[in-house]
Amino acid sequence: MKTQVVSKFTDKVPALFEDIFKPWTELFDGGFLRKELHVPAVNIIDHKGQYVLSMSAPGLKKEDFKIDVDGDVLTISSEKEESKEEKEEKYTRKEYNYSSFSRSFTLPEGTDKEKVVAKYEDGVLKITVPHNHQIKSPSAKHIAVN
Repeated sequence: MKTQVVSKFTDKVPALFEDIFKPWTELFDGGFLRKELHVPAVNIIDHKGQYVLSMSAPGLKKEDFKIDVDGDVLTISSEKEESKEEKEEKYTRKEYNYSSFSRSFTLPEGTDKEKVVAKYEDGVLKITVPHNHQIKSPSAKHIAVN
């Protein structure tokens, strides 16, 4: 069986034509989907009797977030819609941008759902969830092989 090398379309197109074909190369190289399916990353730490969730979400305002606790599920979501219109003598250009995401987390037993606090600062959403349980570190145990 003969091995074939598959090269990207952009490798064969001179730089002069890059701007013309950019939307198509982004679509086929995965740029289109990557841009549309962005879900912010979340770090969770257990620190001094509380869980702290940190979500990187630059470009949003605190009003863009919706945070709910329903039973044992904490849900963080956001919807943002923007439109921009430019009018010149010979043309009108209108652009729309819509983005949304939703993340849900199951809260463990012992969390105080009434005292959940959220703060958005410098592009990072921090949610603090107090808990009243102690994390027990497992004691060391030797397992014999039979």
